[in-house]
Amino acid sequence: MSESAPISATDPRPARVAVQIPPQHATWQQIRSLAATVEEMGADVILTWDHFFPLSGDPDGPHFEAWTILAAWAEVTERAEIGCLVSSNSYRNPQLLADMARTVDHISGGRLVLGIGSGWAERDYEEYGYPFGTAGSRLDDLARDLPVLRDRWTRLNPAPTRRIPILIGGGGEQKTLRIVAEHADIWHGFGDDTVIAHKHRVLDEWCRRRGRDPLEIERSAGVSFVPGRNPDQRADYASNAQRLHDVGTRLFTASLAAAHPDLARLRDLLQWRDETNASTGR
Repeated sequence: MSESAPISATDPRPARVAVQIPPQHATWQQIRSLAATVEEMGADVILTWDHFFPLSGDPDGPHFEAWTILAAWAEVTERAEIGCLVSSNSYRNPQLLADMARTVDHISGGRLVLGIGSGWAERDYEEYGYPFGTAGSRLDDLARDLPVLRDRWTRLNPAPTRRIPILIGGGGEQKTLRIVAEHADIWHGFGDDTVIAHKHRVLDEWCRRRGRDPLEIERSAGVSFVPGRNPDQRADYASNAQRLHDVGTRLFTASLAAAHPDLARLRDLLQWRDETNASTGR
């Protein structure tokens, strides 16, 4: 595949900021409070994850369920979109998930983003009694279930308040990005700007094969908060965000621990977003 700039580099969308609040090692009051705080600060999207046990720290520490959190966030926020990064397709029947998503869409006044992936955390499957299968079989299930989910939305009464955006996370080049090209409104990837640029080119090619405009899919990626060697941490951080922006990333995701959030770094990210959008007239 050509190493020319990905088509996504020309995306005219403005930069947006998403904050992922893991549902672990915190009280519900802390998780609730942080969601309200980051919305007040100006975050565009507020996300959690869909697992049953902590992914870092004490593996048996406090942890809450994702979709009940989203329903509660829908009531305690007013402007930001909300969703999972990402919901596991394996954990719920797709028709039930469609109904859950439609309900949260209504509670939030049309602010739900349906983040979804094929699932990977083996302990979740083992302890909750879901068949684990293989990475390939779980992706096949995701491809099978997405049209079922969308069809259920057309038959629900009341219908969703809008065409609910679907965000798909994952970087597999043979299956995942093909599924993204066929079904997603947003793609979330992992890696530095070099990795992300390559994945964008692969996704562009899958869109070409499927007859879809690559610019229909908003590109999302995580922004690392690990300080670099430069003592001016904001300069390092802004440089990283800018490199991702240059290859077409438009939704920048940062993770904040609810018990001890680093709001200063989020403030830097929001300032970078505003400066970038002002400089590009977006």
